[in-house]
Amino acid sequence: MTRGDGRPLQRFRWWQLLSRSLFSLSLPGADGRRTVYTVDVRPMGDGNGAGLADLYLDGRHHASSRVPAVFPVDGGVIEVAASTFGLKRCHYVTPDGVEQQLVPDPGSAAGRRVRLEHDHPALSRSIGSASVVLLVVGVSVVVLELVDVIGRIPPVVDRYGGFASPVQLPLWLTITLGLGAVVASMERALRLRYHWLLDGAAS
Repeated sequence: MTRGDGRPLQRFRWWQLLSRSLFSLSLPGADGRRTVYTVDVRPMGDGNGAGLADLYLDGRHHASSRVPAVFPVDGGVIEVAASTFGLKRCHYVTPDGVEQQLVPDPGSAAGRRVRLEHDHPALSRSIGSASVVLLVVGVSVVVLELVDVIGRIPPVVDRYGGFASPVQLPLWLTITLGLGAVVASMERALRLRYHWLLDGAAS
């Protein structure tokens, strides 16, 4: 982690929907004054493919770190972690383990997803459920492909006679399901949802 340079926080712009995440949290300090902590995450921030997170205090740059990042703040830390498809964690954590997710900027992709959930809860739940189904199907396809590959390895064939996947999917369907799993992981990343098996398998 490196110290900040005090530069002002830039407003979120619509063309940054896929290249920037912005989350904030207001916390009371020891003197009772509230401080707004803002985390600005750029997935390709350091120019070498590693994500970069910047912490702002009341709109002024305070610190920078590669992702995953842990920023000490009043009463705890802010933890930032990313997956292949976006953020999987941007939480304030106290020493006793209490967690609070930071609030996304309304103009960001995550903020728009929150607004959809607020304005159309039934639709939001349906989209969330569809994402889980797509990921479960995607994991199943990966397992079937692994079974097929392992069953063709010469030592396995010599010892067990070889075996094949019980289901053979056409290439177009495998590609379609793979793309569906990617979209589902992206949707879940907007809500900072992550499961090592479901979302990890789509990576």
